[in-house]
Amino acid sequence: MGQYVAPIRDMQFVLHEFLKVEEQLKELPAHAETDADIINAVLDEGAKFTSEVLFPLNHSGDREGCTHDPVNKTVTTPKGFKEAYKQYVEGGWAALACDPEYGGQGLPVVLNNSFYEMLNSSNQAWTMYPGLSHGAYECLKEHGTDEQKRLYLPKLVSGEWTGTMCLTEPHCGTDLGMLRSKAIPEADGSWTITGNKIFISAGEHDMSDNILHLVLARVPDAPEGSKGISLFLVPKFLPNADGSVGARNPITCGAIEEKMGIHGNSTCQMNLDGAKGWIIGQPNKGLNAMFVFMNAARLGVGMQSLGLTEIAYQNALTYAKDRIQMRSLSGVKAPDKQADPIIVHPDVRRMLLTCKAYAEGARAFTSYIALQIDRELNHPDEEVRKEAADEVALLTPIVKAFITDNGWIATSEAMQVYGGHGYIAEWGMEQYVRDARINLIYEGTNTIQSLDLLGRKILMDNGAKLRKFGDKIRAFVEENGTDEAMSEFITPLGDLGEKVGKLTMEIGMKAFQNQDEVGAAAVPYLRVVGHLVYSYFFAQMAKIALEKQDSGDNFYKAKLATARFYFARLQPETATLIRQARSGAASLMALDADLF
Repeated sequence: MGQYVAPIRDMQFVLHEFLKVEEQLKELPAHAETDADIINAVLDEGAKFTSEVLFPLNHSGDREGCTHDPVNKTVTTPKGFKEAYKQYVEGGWAALACDPEYGGQGLPVVLNNSFYEMLNSSNQAWTMYPGLSHGAYECLKEHGTDEQKRLYLPKLVSGEWTGTMCLTEPHCGTDLGMLRSKAIPEADGSWTITGNKIFISAGEHDMSDNILHLVLARVPDAPEGSKGISLFLVPKFLPNADGSVGARNPITCGAIEEKMGIHGNSTCQMNLDGAKGWIIGQPNKGLNAMFVFMNAARLGVGMQSLGLTEIAYQNALTYAKDRIQMRSLSGVKAPDKQADPIIVHPDVRRMLLTCKAYAEGARAFTSYIALQIDRELNHPDEEVRKEAADEVALLTPIVKAFITDNGWIATSEAMQVYGGHGYIAEWGMEQYVRDARINLIYEGTNTIQSLDLLGRKILMDNGAKLRKFGDKIRAFVEENGTDEAMSEFITPLGDLGEKVGKLTMEIGMKAFQNQDEVGAAAVPYLRVVGHLVYSYFFAQMAKIALEKQDSGDNFYKAKLATARFYFARLQPETATLIRQARSGAASLMALDADLF
């Protein structure tokens, strides 16, 4: 059923050579002592845990799935999941990037990010249980009361308790303003909550002692729409004053969804039958608090697809080197064999390099974003914190949508390398395709991310955040524009940067006349900007590789070849995407609905 070897060498390249995180972290008092030795040690131990403990459970967990007991309203996770989670907690992994005030280890987000790539490569379905808990931790840490933090955060940090996000209802998904769940205030300061939620990942399971549900609901006399939504903390078991588990709360699993993929994760229909909860933040301001969780989740979903891209690439590469079929078009390459390994064929190499480039681009991108989050949270200069926050806000929808789009492309290409064997469950590759597909849908569909990028993050501030990021690109282009060896990377990077500026202005002008122009252009526009981001990072990585290609370490030759492939074969799709984005809304909106 394949293999997984954590890509430690490329992670170290991104962290130490591309981002120079040790230098960057010295500017952050909370992380000034985190050096290369600590980073490398965590990566090495993380690689052992994920490859030895989690990866062996991935395919068996997919086949077994979760089991719902409708009488007791409980869910049993696949064999080995609970034991693996116990090892995860005992190893201190849940506390890695959490605040020491609540029992965390206080390590930087950028390091935790690399660990999460390993987790997702080895077992995405399993990783969703602790991944959601970290989002709940972030939300409570920022918006919870002192008492809520004291009672709940140490349990989330240790991993003893897990968390969920309960937003979606049968009649409303993206349009949360339509939700109907109700919360009634009680004399003791708690709330009684009723309603039904669907698609709740890790909503019920047997891996932790308690589950903390973050639930959106309406209070009495709440305004209509999204401005009338409040956020509540609703534990599966009501905690006692000393933090121990108390009485069962009536928030229960009515059923688990039968899904295309991520079978090892319990996606639940949750029923709240007068469940007891406590408000987080202010009444009718729930979305403000929940966005902390949602943004963390969107970055996490990007990491899921990076993990799947990497594991699919690794196994497709192994297969391509081993599988023999036909002879090379340019002459026999393996005369001692009946046929040549399929890696000699140009199109097999195209598929493999597509996976490799999208994995390495996403690794650089997500590590960069994680470092910006560390700067946003910890830099002593307020202006630096604000600039980092603006950049994270701008790039988060691209992390979610561009990386998951590419993950779907990459896992499909990897399955194609296998031919018919890729379609057969025995080889394991088809699971990665099935698991990858949800990442384009949940935590805000990729169309929603595209609308968020273009409509809210760019046009709403007249492109200010985009221009700041573009200034970094222009400075890099100017600095390296006279270097002949860099021209193959600098020229297309500079050209795309100019085209993005013109395209943004054109769409903005059209949007003044017709807002549908934003909806029509948003999806291709996000991919264009995603390629601008990747072009910038690949050009920087290529510069390092050029300087070190004669060092005797073939890693740099491979990195350079991957960058060249990206610019030759993947980045040129921007020409088509720009034409699509410029084509306007007319061809989409002209046809009457009755004529479809």
